[in-house]
Amino acid sequence: MADDPSLDGSDAPSDVVTADATADTRKAGSSHVLARYLTLRLVLIVPTVWILVTVVFFFLRVIGDPITAAQGGRLPPDKIEQLKQAAGYNDPIIVQYGRFLWQILHGNFGKTSDNHTVSSILITYAPATLELVFWALIVAFTIGIPLGRLAARHYNRGPDMAIRAFAILFYAAPVFFVALLLKLVFSIWLGWLPIAGRSSPGVQTAMTADGHIDTHIYIINAIISGHFSYVLDVLQHAVLPGLALGLLTAGVFIRMVRINLLQTLRADFVTAARARGVAESKVVAQHAFRNALIPVVTVMGMEIAMMLGGAILTETSFEWQGLGWVLNKYLQMRDFVAVQGIVTFFALLVSVVSFLIDVVNALVDPRVRY
Repeated sequence: MADDPSLDGSDAPSDVVTADATADTRKAGSSHVLARYLTLRLVLIVPTVWILVTVVFFFLRVIGDPITAAQGGRLPPDKIEQLKQAAGYNDPIIVQYGRFLWQILHGNFGKTSDNHTVSSILITYAPATLELVFWALIVAFTIGIPLGRLAARHYNRGPDMAIRAFAILFYAAPVFFVALLLKLVFSIWLGWLPIAGRSSPGVQTAMTADGHIDTHIYIINAIISGHFSYVLDVLQHAVLPGLALGLLTAGVFIRMVRINLLQTLRADFVTAARARGVAESKVVAQHAFRNALIPVVTVMGMEIAMMLGGAILTETSFEWQGLGWVLNKYLQMRDFVAVQGIVTFFALLVSVVSFLIDVVNALVDPRVRY
């Protein structure tokens, strides 16, 4: 009897080894699927950016060459023709296109009509736009997610109807109209917040004085300076632009969180939790809410792209000197080289952000890998 292996448990280690091997195999397979998915998404960035860049290039060439567009009527025809020849705009369009792609691959976005490289403009103004998008995302998450959750908890009751109306209103309202309304109320009538700019002129000068590093992101500059008053000044200037741009996305988040939370609350695992006597607040917080946030992560890339588009109107309304503001300036100057370079950078930025969101989404929700 003692020699019977079935009684002394000698097969247990074999079972454990088999289970461990199975788990390792599943883990390796999951990692392989994730790596394949992310590699595919990374590779797709190239054709996506190429299509966007090509559309921008040929669309602007249909309008005309940049020299004539910017200098037409200001210079005599022979001088314009000389400038076109020097810049290569008399070459065949396919030659210009190939040269343009070659320059983009080497990080050369061209020169503006006021003799600045587009690359230097991107370095100077892109951080301001990213800072604005950061503030807007804080507003969108702070307002959109709690209100979406509250609306779902009070489905078809007073709070739900009021929050839905709020979401539709700010989603439908033009950004520039919201910006003007916020400036009218909080800057002119109440006098609580600055009407425009990224900081007060004195603070802007002081933050880059005395050898301080200029990161072009004012909140970081203010923190580096070590003066709390500078940080407060920068935050005060960021409130209204962040609200104007963030309320649009907050409306999207409210509707998405509300709809997905309502669907999750009807799921079988939530019904089972209720049947076990789990409190409703705990059911929402621990079982339903996390699953309802997954679609929000999925659309974040698209919403950030929308924010970058809305930044043009927001920055112009608040004199927030970012890429949207400078793009509007060069559009008025009819400087198509600058416009082409900035739009190309926007395309690259949106593609990279979308890829990063795909990475986060794949880690949060394994279903997207398939």
